[in-house]
Amino acid sequence: MYQSYFGLTDAPFSIAPDPRYLYMSQRHQEALAHLLYGVNGGGGFVLLTGEVGAGKTTVCRCLLEQIPESCDVAYIFNPRQTVAELLSSICAEFGIDCPSGNTSVKVFVDCINRYLLDAHARGRHTVLIIDEAQNLSSDVLEQMRLLTNLETNQRKLLQIILLGQPELAVMLARPELSQIAQRIIARYHLGPLSRQEIAAYVQHRLGVAGTQRQLFPAALMGRLYRLSGGIPRIINVLCDRALLGAYVQGKERVDRATLMQAAREVFPHPASRMRPLLAVLLAGIVLAAGLYLTVKPLPAQVKPVIARPAAILSTLEWPKAEPVARSKALAYAALFRAWGADYQGADECLQAETMGLRCRTGRGGLDELRQLNRPAVLFMHDGLGQEFHATLTRLDDRSATFTIGRETRVVSLGALAEQWSGGYNLLWRAPPVASRKIQPGERGPDVVWLSDQLAQIYGKAAKTSQNPVFDEAMVRQVKQFQLIQGLTPDGTVGAQTMMRLGAAADLTAPKLLREPVKKEK
Repeated sequence: MYQSYFGLTDAPFSIAPDPRYLYMSQRHQEALAHLLYGVNGGGGFVLLTGEVGAGKTTVCRCLLEQIPESCDVAYIFNPRQTVAELLSSICAEFGIDCPSGNTSVKVFVDCINRYLLDAHARGRHTVLIIDEAQNLSSDVLEQMRLLTNLETNQRKLLQIILLGQPELAVMLARPELSQIAQRIIARYHLGPLSRQEIAAYVQHRLGVAGTQRQLFPAALMGRLYRLSGGIPRIINVLCDRALLGAYVQGKERVDRATLMQAAREVFPHPASRMRPLLAVLLAGIVLAAGLYLTVKPLPAQVKPVIARPAAILSTLEWPKAEPVARSKALAYAALFRAWGADYQGADECLQAETMGLRCRTGRGGLDELRQLNRPAVLFMHDGLGQEFHATLTRLDDRSATFTIGRETRVVSLGALAEQWSGGYNLLWRAPPVASRKIQPGERGPDVVWLSDQLAQIYGKAAKTSQNPVFDEAMVRQVKQFQLIQGLTPDGTVGAQTMMRLGAAADLTAPKLLREPVKKEK
């Protein structure tokens, strides 16, 4: 509600892990460096711990963006499973063939070992990421250790990354788990932001949301640090509530009284009689700082949402009229139709190459799909364990639109989170470049393309030189683009940056996000 009032294009302090708002503090950079070292090492365990809300998931998302193409990655989100269940989940995530209905631990291990040997023979590296690993039982941890026993003379064939809360490190210090502790080749504890980093963190998020105004005075940073303990998620909640309070009171920026009122709402005290600021918008008045404040009318640009459209479904079910075995063919038919082509029914990636397109198969979240902004085939499952493919054609902040079978359905994002495994496949237009990486200081046709893309994205005239150099000015633009896209801002145009640049400037490609309606002047 306060976005228009403060001139913001987005909610700067949402607790969703939007990569556009990634602030790479020194601690986050060090954590990412440890994970990258572990992935490129000789196998074994890598350990990343941190308090709830410290940014472990954000760092892991950065890791996934930078993992080499030769790596096969499986991501386990819910490790509270038995040994057999977790082994089954690993097989499913890697796509390992195992006898249907199997419950034998030995059979699962044999299947995984065969897969690892075959992957090694093909020059592939295999990485298993387990989130919330503090929920793993001792039996499951021991089985994970046994999986890492498979090795060659040079390296182990399975790399396991454990992400978890501080109690994970305490658990691994137990004598009975000493063999696992000895196999940890890299470990890092992600601590909170420092007092000095909080000011940069707050201003960074405001900048990404479209304003350079100092809505939080420097004098408040010490108090914000004490209230939040430097935990990014708590900072976000406090700042979001404080901006709402400033808007309600008609203030140009947050002051000490408003921040403290926000803190009382975020950390309610039983004796507190202060009514939440949200109630101001509903009831009309609030008691704050000893004064009754009348609620301001909403700005004309803000249109409150009265109710969710009735067409939004609570679950996505495969149509009974279609055999689920055809879900993949129908999903790719819809995907190619979005690109103005007919699916030939063969290898989708080979057909895409004949159209000047490329496939991207990945695992991530909706924020990643929003950044790529292309229709995608998602790998889904229903409550009965049935798996199917569905084509995501539209996405907003409340719902997702799918072509499923031959039907179009709209489902809530909450339901999508329950049914989506995180895997997706999409098409993107290949850039007309010869090299796989463009480095600062280079010249040539690839740099000409890069210059044109940056000019189109930032609304500036491209360099008139026929042989521009990838100079410091272009490096700064690339870093800014990478930061906004949630990539590591290293200034080098690798595969990920190249793909995002091409997607951002491709005006003819089908879009996942609805373009804003431009009003005539």
